[in-house]
Amino acid sequence: MKYGQYEALASFYDGLNPDVDYPKWCEFIQKIIEKFGNIETKLVLDLACGTGSMSVLLSKAGYEVIGVDLSAEMLMEAQQKAFEEGENILFLNQDMCEIDLYGTVDACVCCLDSINYLTEDGQLKKCFSLVNNFMNDGGLFIFDVNTPHKFRNTYGNNAYILENEGVLCAWQNTFNEEDGICDFDLSFFVEKKNGTYERFDESQSERMYKDEALRSTLKECSFDVLGVYSDYDFTEQTETDERWYYVCRANNKNK
Repeated sequence: MKYGQYEALASFYDGLNPDVDYPKWCEFIQKIIEKFGNIETKLVLDLACGTGSMSVLLSKAGYEVIGVDLSAEMLMEAQQKAFEEGENILFLNQDMCEIDLYGTVDACVCCLDSINYLTEDGQLKKCFSLVNNFMNDGGLFIFDVNTPHKFRNTYGNNAYILENEGVLCAWQNTFNEEDGICDFDLSFFVEKKNGTYERFDESQSERMYKDEALRSTLKECSFDVLGVYSDYDFTEQTETDERWYYVCRANNKNK
């Protein structure tokens, strides 16, 4: 059975990503707000929130949270997670490039290389512009990306097998250096109650963004880059990192 992006993956996403340390990541975000925040941060937008793991943790940390995601299937998982944890979070089914909030937020986080999923020309600028448009002046924009090093050396044209209880994912990459696009062909084999397996196929794509392109687009969209880090300890970025964490501040005086 063929699915679009994230339709098949939604119910298996958390189980296939057990190495993501969300609590530590959330602590890092809180440290960033304490270190760089120059306005009081109450309302946080979790952009491309997925299954809501970060949304729930930010809510537990005392922030009001709005979670936005394009996938209705992911949002169903997020709503269930928030309900089970007793957290009151507003989830909106919206495209990253078509954000339409009811007002402005004090900060925006965008986790797990969601920015790399902006693969078409102009999408990056449109997304950054909308984030700025719905952010209070001085608010922080915190996001991460997969680095060029990861695209070329980890993704490349490699294949992987991911396993968790009751599900196996066969993952094949195809990377085009010329346009920076890496296509992911995913096949899920899900165990049914009778012991047989059902197959689901899904395709995804990410775009490689170089540091200078991100910085330039952020500047165009009235964000000041405060720092770019390679881990949760504020280690400065290097060319061999697999993930970069950007910390930016909305500076509407630049508009």
